[in-house]
Amino acid sequence: MSVLNLRKKPLVLLLCSAFAGQVGAQETATVQKIEVTGSSIKRIDVEGILPVTVVKAEEFIRKGMTSVEEVMGSLSMNMQSTTSSGNVGLEMGGKSSANLRGLGDGRTLVLLNGRRLANHPYDGASVDLNAIPLSALDRVEVLRDGASHIYGTDAVAGVINFITKRSVTGTSISVETNIPQQTGGKEKRLNVSSGFGDLAKDGYNVFVVADTHEQARIRATDRTFSSTGILPAYGINKTSGTTFPANFFSAAGITGNPGFAKGCDAPFSIPRAGDGGSNKGTCRQDYARYVDGIPATAQNTLFAKSIHALGGEHFLSFELLHAASLNKNSIAPPPMTGLKMNSTSPWYPGGSGGVPAVAGLSGEDLNVSWRTTEGGRREATNRGKMDQFVVNLNGEVAGWSYRTGLNAAQMTVTEDLTDGYLIDQVIHSGVLNGKLNPFGIQDATGRSLLASAQLRGRVVNAQAKNLGVDGRLTKEFSSWNALPIGFAIGIEARKEESEFTLDRHTLDQMMISRASGLVNAKNNFGDRHLSAMYTELSIPATTALELQAAARYDKYSDAGSTFNPKLGFRYQPGKQWLLRGSANSGFRAPTLYELNGPVVDGITSRQFDDPLLCPNGVAKPGVNPNISCGMNLPTRFGGNPDLKPEKSKSYSLGFLVEPMTGFTTSLDYSKILISQTIGLNLVEDEILADPVKYASRFHYNASGTALDYINVASLNNSGERMTRALDLTLQWRPPQTSLGWFDFWFNGTYVLRDTFQNTDDSPVQENIALYNGATRWRHNASARLSSGAWSGTLSQRYSSSYLDQNQVAEAFRREVAAYSIWTFSLNYTGWKNLNLSMGVKNLLNTDPPFSNQAPNPQSGYDPRFADPIGRSFYMRATYKFR
Repeated sequence: MSVLNLRKKPLVLLLCSAFAGQVGAQETATVQKIEVTGSSIKRIDVEGILPVTVVKAEEFIRKGMTSVEEVMGSLSMNMQSTTSSGNVGLEMGGKSSANLRGLGDGRTLVLLNGRRLANHPYDGASVDLNAIPLSALDRVEVLRDGASHIYGTDAVAGVINFITKRSVTGTSISVETNIPQQTGGKEKRLNVSSGFGDLAKDGYNVFVVADTHEQARIRATDRTFSSTGILPAYGINKTSGTTFPANFFSAAGITGNPGFAKGCDAPFSIPRAGDGGSNKGTCRQDYARYVDGIPATAQNTLFAKSIHALGGEHFLSFELLHAASLNKNSIAPPPMTGLKMNSTSPWYPGGSGGVPAVAGLSGEDLNVSWRTTEGGRREATNRGKMDQFVVNLNGEVAGWSYRTGLNAAQMTVTEDLTDGYLIDQVIHSGVLNGKLNPFGIQDATGRSLLASAQLRGRVVNAQAKNLGVDGRLTKEFSSWNALPIGFAIGIEARKEESEFTLDRHTLDQMMISRASGLVNAKNNFGDRHLSAMYTELSIPATTALELQAAARYDKYSDAGSTFNPKLGFRYQPGKQWLLRGSANSGFRAPTLYELNGPVVDGITSRQFDDPLLCPNGVAKPGVNPNISCGMNLPTRFGGNPDLKPEKSKSYSLGFLVEPMTGFTTSLDYSKILISQTIGLNLVEDEILADPVKYASRFHYNASGTALDYINVASLNNSGERMTRALDLTLQWRPPQTSLGWFDFWFNGTYVLRDTFQNTDDSPVQENIALYNGATRWRHNASARLSSGAWSGTLSQRYSSSYLDQNQVAEAFRREVAAYSIWTFSLNYTGWKNLNLSMGVKNLLNTDPPFSNQAPNPQSGYDPRFADPIGRSFYMRATYKFR
């Protein structure tokens, strides 16, 4: 079957599908023009000028994929995306996002049925994938070419268009579960879809899809590879000097811990020997033992659509989306520093409460660093809610096709403290007045006071809104060579709002401990207006050569105006191969959050010695080593209202060839160059390595004996970012055998080069196969055998090795090994109206490869690339009522 013949059937979608389809199952079909993501002009040939990957819903359902996040993970060009587990311990609002080419999720444009959703209000740059109605999807189309002239030139890395079912008739119910072999992480789903009306016969169709999905948490200690942050064989010691039992620093300069002699509270805290002098020995908290490997999550979505034929080729439709998500994640109990204790407390070392004495103490006051483990883990609950309403009118008038619509979307995110957070003043007073014992288990009075100190409540209410109208006209004109010229013109107007509101009543009760990174944040609000016009022209120069010219003009109320052209071509001299290419420019205005984002407190990604107070690991006289030496130091960062827009240039060149019947392969080259890149142009290591040069970034208390915070800088416009990559697709369906039909599919991305500059005049640095860089090679492959009502699929997801973060001693620096996960699924459709699927994910029970990464609180692996679930067994049943 030739390429030319393939593209005269709806089956052609399989040529660029991310999964093998049932080629040959439909041998008769009428020629139909369809619209593909990346072009406004309908065409017969899906393999157009721009490279598009299509993932059909039945394929990711058949493979047991239970979330949009998992579907995105199956795309080889999606790298370093934000996952639900990546939210643990970080102020990310529970979001999950896509990241094409690894250029940052804010440079990937995510659409639902070709229209924008509201971005997640915590960063204002990316759509939360939890809001996508997975069970309502028909397919996912991924435009791998950057800077779309149709949807917006802020699509620097590409476009992901989630396309829902066009219509549904009848009712179906699906139940699904995924059960890990090890503890935790169980998933369950219930889905109901129902619709009535035939658009062709009745002139209307109305349907609703409702879906609920939950996943239980996995604790770090549920998996041996993540159960501790103390890994001497790898040079890792993720511990804290704020611990239970508490460390102290006396007014006379004595450092110690009354629990040191008994081994602290192993395995949660371990002893660290003193120096034989003023340091009598302390404890170090293994805080990694307390975190979630995967948080408890839930998603509930409702998608409804009504489409009506108005007569005369005019159609009116309404779409409603309501999505609610929950992310409940836990980290270590709060670190309480600066607690004061005097000798009148019964819990003073050697006092009446029975706390062991510490040599050298003579009744002087103590500065205590205590982790309140009896109060429980800190748990934060993020709730997200997406609402979208779309009215669409399309049809034909006087030979012109038109589409116009109204799109209103709103994303609201809240954050609540639900466990383990404490009221600072209650703890400080309780230690000072002797009611709380920081060195041992509480008595009845202490337990009661600790319970009364629990701080629960709302801390954040953030909201992003998007209100827009759009219109588009397309038409074919006759040309000099009797081949039709395609023409499109469109307009868009949009208003964006972003609001970030904090509950000061709750946050102010944590001002001393800064147990939440939001204690110093302030309310922020921003809005902007945008208007745009775009046009596209498709010219068939010959029967083999198609030329494309397109342009878009955008005007921002706060970032000026920009004009961005696009040129492309498609050359197919024969039936077996084609050549295509494009060049365009792009423009990404800073997001409202990047401009107006609140100041956020955090900590360094790994442990440092304060360069001023603890040079070379030795505390200066009068300095508390429990908070200044070998600690994750406090930091502060935020938005920047002076940011300039990013500008980009994108290029693509590729070919598709079908050398024999049933076998198709494509290879596409892409290059994206970004200037005035928005980001942090300094990293913490640079600042701490040269405290003299960056002295203004270090802020200390009034006495100069404790670090208040390091200003790791607001966002800035840095130098250039460039990536070059190859996308390879192979697809083969050999002739039918006695066993049935075989299908083989392979899709991979090889990054040729990925570079960045910290500033305009700084050296170009390579960014491939590094911890914060692009993965050199990723691929997904599958093989399927179909025979009658049975089909079985074996699939693999692979990522190549990369250089670890390696913020460890030189002797322990290493690579993170390649990661490969196999999945097997079995499907049966032999019973009337019933579809059964079952399978095994992570068939070989492969653990994540070891990583010494420090930014995420999880230990022993990199949660951005690997998950800790292990082997799991899933089942799905769908029954359709006729």
